[in-house]
This record gives sequence, C-alpha cells and structure tokens, in this order.
Amino acid sequence: MENIGPDHSRDQLVFLKLGGSLITDKHTARSPRREVINRITQEIANSLQKNPRLQIILGHGSGSFGHISGKKHGTLDGVRTAEEWQGFTEVWHDASLLNRIVLDSLIEAGTPALAFPPSAAIITRDRKIITWDLEPLQSALRMGMLPVVYGDVVFDTGRGGTILSTEDLFVHLAIQFKPERILLAGRDPGVWEDYPDCTSLLKEITPADLPSLQKKIRQSGAPDVTGGMEEKVKIMLQLNDKLPTLETIIFSGEDPESIQSILGGDTKGTILHG
Repeated sequence: MENIGPDHSRDQLVFLKLGGSLITDKHTARSPRREVINRITQEIANSLQKNPRLQIILGHGSGSFGHISGKKHGTLDGVRTAEEWQGFTEVWHDASLLNRIVLDSLIEAGTPALAFPPSAAIITRDRKIITWDLEPLQSALRMGMLPVVYGDVVFDTGRGGTILSTEDLFVHLAIQFKPERILLAGRDPGVWEDYPDCTSLLKEITPADLPSLQKKIRQSGAPDVTGGMEEKVKIMLQLNDKLPTLETIIFSGEDPESIQSILGGDTKGTILHG
C-alpha cells in the first residue's frame, strides 16, 4: 500500500491502548469503570486540543467483557461447531458493548471518534492478518478523526474463527503507519520483574533481555485469553525488529492526567526499545 502513513513532517502519530484492566473490573463480568473511562477520554480530548499536530490511533482491550466469554468458549483456539459459533457471537457482542461505552464517552468529550471493528474487516490465517483494507482508517486520520480499534473476534481461514488482541492489531497497523510511539496504559506503573509480589519495576526492556525475563514476567491474575503481560512484551519487542526506532511504553493510566502527560511526551513507565 503506497504512502499509507501520515506526513510526519506535519503530524505526530502515536498509538494508545487503554488496557482492559484499566477500563473494566476484570474479575467481574461486564463491569466497566465508567469514571475512569470518562476521565481518560477527556484527557485524550484535551491532548488533541492542546497539540493540533497530534494524531492518535486509539485501541482498547476487552477486559471483563470479551475475555471472560472468550475463555468460557475457547474462541482463541478456533470455532467449528454450532455451539462454538454461538460462543463466537457472544464474545463479539461483549467486545462491541464495551466499545460502545468507550465511543459514547469519547463523543461526549468532544472527540471525532470513529470505531473500526476488526470483526467486520479482518480475515486471518492461523491468527495472522491476511486481509484488512486500511483505506477507510487512513481517510479518517487525514480528516482529523480519531480511529478506534479494539480486541475482537475475527474470521480465520484455518481455525474458523479466533480472537485478536489490540496488540495484534497495533503490530499490523504499525508496519503500515509507522507511529512514533506505542503507549500501553494499564493499572500497573510498568512491567513488574517479580509479579505477583510487585516489588521491582523494570525501567526498560530490550529484545536481548527477553530470554532471562520470560520466567519472571507472569501473566495476568484475571482472565486474559490473549496472554497477559508476558505476551504483550513479547509482541512489542518482536515489532522492534521491523521498526528499530519505535519506542513502546507500558505505564499506569490510573492517576489523573497520566494519559494527558504521556501523550505530551512523558516517558514514565517501562520503556521497550530495540
């Protein structure tokens, strides 16, 4: 695809993910943290207003919506039987419910947000994206809109159906759009070296660090069908092989103005780089 990315001499493109643990109570089914969502969307609106050059592709996790139903039905591993396809639609419904809550809040905050549901546009083969027409998303960016993607079910040529995380989507989008930074907001202040004790925070991680860290970085304590923190770190570091200058920051979005601060250039959290 020719010249799909924005003009970086004029714009500053970042990818921002709102983690499922941040915007929902991951231990209770379908429990949005509405006050947190409303605070964050207002901070996004403030950031866009303050910096006209800032462009954002926003993503969010499914938290206690899609992850709980996804685990119940085993959707990640494949969808073949009538019962599993019924589960597929349940996961889709849960993910879309949360997306609508986030979109309603973004619109209320005054942002020109527009959702791009993966289930309606993506085909995968063994969970690798093989079809995704990005022209509409590119057009939204050029028109000054705020494209929103999210963890969702997709049709898969090998598995029938599966689930893609926001990180999966970001990897594909990053190759095409080449953002300056990928910002992953959760509840923790970064990546813990000793989860679940959570006494030692890693300031930075490089691909060379990964083999020694994989035994220390544990998955989430709540249902997370797409792998939790360990998988997020692995996916983002693999992306650095293709985009050596990319900087990924894993940080906490819990505190007021934390999102606005990171969009303004703050680097607080754990930095992943090549």
